[in-house]
Amino acid sequence: MYHNKHIGHQGEVLAAAYLQQHGYTILAKNWRYRFWEVDLIAAKAKLLHFVEVKTRTNTRFGYPEESITPAKMECMKKAAEQYQLLHPQWIYLQFDVLSINLSPQGEVVEYFFIEDVYF
Repeated sequence: MYHNKHIGHQGEVLAAAYLQQHGYTILAKNWRYRFWEVDLIAAKAKLLHFVEVKTRTNTRFGYPEESITPAKMECMKKAAEQYQLLHPQWIYLQFDVLSINLSPQGEVVEYFFIEDVYF
């Protein structure tokens, strides 16, 4: 379990840096409201991005993005609704997925950024 949490944390740190390098401003990390959580909340121009980050060190059980369930996306949607209520200046929002593949040594092999995910 520690290994998975460590990989997940490493992925979230890498994801935040990736987004910043691409012109996003990170507004929140691991934002929680009740039982709902969003890995990263970022802004770019007038658009608010709710980003689910998935990280893996191998693809034996599939690619990271394949592990995101409809239930997880529904939780993200509920968290986003609450965030928007608390921050009404944000009118436009979008859901994104940032998938990160790491080597067994922890080096980034690939970023796969899926923007404007519909569910």
